[in-house]
Amino acid sequence: MSETNPNITDSPNPAPDKPAAAPTRAVTAAPPQPAPAAAPKPAAKPIAKGKERRFFLVTIFTTWFAGAWAAFIASMGLMTLGTLRFLYPNVLSEPPSKIKVGYPDSYEEGKVTDRFKDANTWVIRKDGVIYALSTTCTHLGCTPNWLEREQKFKCPCHGSGYYISGVNFEGPAPRPLERWAVSVGDDGQIVVDKSRSFHAERGEWGNPDSFIKV
Repeated sequence: MSETNPNITDSPNPAPDKPAAAPTRAVTAAPPQPAPAAAPKPAAKPIAKGKERRFFLVTIFTTWFAGAWAAFIASMGLMTLGTLRFLYPNVLSEPPSKIKVGYPDSYEEGKVTDRFKDANTWVIRKDGVIYALSTTCTHLGCTPNWLEREQKFKCPCHGSGYYISGVNFEGPAPRPLERWAVSVGDDGQIVVDKSRSFHAERGEWGNPDSFIKV
């Protein structure tokens, strides 16, 4: 009969004890280093009282003094310009009131010469006389045109019509065209004087200065 070994147990061999784990150490972040403080700015040097007062007086004096001189110079300049303007009055560039339109024998009988239309003048030779008509319509001041085939002046604005003599016969024109003064100059040329006008409705076309006999 076998004896049971008291040193032998029914349980298997126990595993050897594991060594205890080393305790873990918590890792902590290093605290942030404080930024170095900025170096203090050097304090401004105080301005001496004497210098400060002198600077203030210079500023005030120069400002008012310069302003006063500027105002004085400006006023004197305006006065000078006004004086010069008074000494030299306005001179308007106006066309001459007298124009030479050629020799009497250069005009044909029954013809209207419109070479001087830009000078507000028609020169006509008719029935042995030469006269100069204004190119201004007596209705509203437009400039009529000479129609050779129809032998009349016709205003393009409102249809006023005038005979070669300048007498109105159609349209709204209230009176005939005006005549300019005409004369023969020392050189034999016809001189038209637009500073003088003659009106038919006043009986002024009979004035010898309103025509030249040829």
